[in-house]
Amino acid sequence: MKLNVDECLLKALIVRSVRHWTQIVILAAMTVAFAADVSAQLLINGAGATFPYPIYSKWFYKYSEVDPTVRFNYQSIGSGGGQRQILEGTVDFGASDSPMSDQDLALAPSKILHIPTVAGADVVTYNLPGNPRLNLDGPVIAAIFMGKITKWNDPRIASQNPGAALPNADIGVVHRSDGSGTTYIFTDFLSSVSPEWEKQIGRGTAVNWPVGLGAKGNEGVTGMVKQMASSIGYVELVYALQNKLAFASVKNSSGNYIGPAIESVAAALATATIPDDFRFSMVNAPGADAYPIAGATWLLVYQHQRDPRKGKKTVEFLKWAMKDGERMAPPLDYAPLPTNLVERVRAKIEEIKY
Repeated sequence: MKLNVDECLLKALIVRSVRHWTQIVILAAMTVAFAADVSAQLLINGAGATFPYPIYSKWFYKYSEVDPTVRFNYQSIGSGGGQRQILEGTVDFGASDSPMSDQDLALAPSKILHIPTVAGADVVTYNLPGNPRLNLDGPVIAAIFMGKITKWNDPRIASQNPGAALPNADIGVVHRSDGSGTTYIFTDFLSSVSPEWEKQIGRGTAVNWPVGLGAKGNEGVTGMVKQMASSIGYVELVYALQNKLAFASVKNSSGNYIGPAIESVAAALATATIPDDFRFSMVNAPGADAYPIAGATWLLVYQHQRDPRKGKKTVEFLKWAMKDGERMAPPLDYAPLPTNLVERVRAKIEEIKY
């Protein structure tokens, strides 16, 4: 009888051991399969603007569900970095909130296309006691960032904000330290409203700031303004909203103080003159409801793709972005492209060869 019990125990141990090793083999096979699947994904690298980073992150994540065979890796390093890396060929696409100059485009080994994606707002954000909603016009903003208005209770600010509690405190200016499309939009606006700014400083992704502290990225400027009392800076609207920062309404070309919003950015985009190469400005746009510090953002892609597989996947993604991606813009406080512009962009995407 004892022998039978031992035999039963031995059989049971053998069965358990087989099951255990079977599970290990299955798990190992699944791990290998998963690793093979990940390695089989086509990786498309991009870099550039921080301005559209929130919506691009959403797009790339959602598109991985549409096409699991491709993965986008996007580095938010600023528009200047995006333009530089697409020229150097270290990324598959660049991203910029400022159109590339003729001089830079001439440095490219082949033709670079500007693909507009969405539009957004630069906001003048600040950190004051109680954070009153301020009204500011272009010349005053220019004077602050030139160091010519240094106190919050300066009469030129107070006259536009009757009843606002403005402290007798020094204004701490914060600006971008890196090459930035957000800076381009901001300085493009200041150049359009202040002849003094245009003559002495001008527009660009990076300028020689007369005063202030520099911070990297929209994230850096947002963090510095949030931490530094009596400060002022400029960031993309999404960053101000996410961090609960106050921002000003800005006087537009019609003389109205307009706050940044999807509707006011769309109003500015609707009146913009857009050439065939899609390099355009929409700051200080005409229209009673247009927000004046608004701009588009672009993906920069070579018309003739070096890698046929990446080229095909990039085109497929861009077509998806113009259809399904645009619908995701309003919840993230970006203005989608108008229908007539979307149709023009789709035609431009068809020009990409792979």
